[in-house]
Amino acid sequence: QIQLVESGGGLVQAGGSLRLSCAASGGTFSSYSISWFRQAPGKERESVAAVSRSGGGTFYADSVKGRFTISRDNAKNTVSLQMNSLKPEDTAVYYCAARFWGTLTTIPHPADFGSWGQGTQVTVSS
Repeated sequence: QIQLVESGGGLVQAGGSLRLSCAASGGTFSSYSISWFRQAPGKERESVAAVSRSGGGTFYADSVKGRFTISRDNAKNTVSLQMNSLKPEDTAVYYCAARFWGTLTTIPHPADFGSWGQGTQVTVSS
């Protein structure tokens, strides 16, 4: 089972940028599609971005298109989420999650992902 550790969260003003990183260990990283989910207080966990096993395919939620960029480096077992033009509504705990042999044919759903990181808080002040 792959293990995931997120880093890079913090407090930023609206309009600012943050870069989240997810480091994987304990499995064949390229066998997993990866998604970044977020969960704000009182809201359901939602996928904001995902990347295919090869890195050639990506998914973005409408709310972050044009502002967030997901990328992966299979040689370094890492996935990054570059977040620009942050808004207060982006405030949430962000989780990195892995799905074994996953594809991007459907919108990523938390139930399909078997490995999760501990989460990192992102707070955007207005």
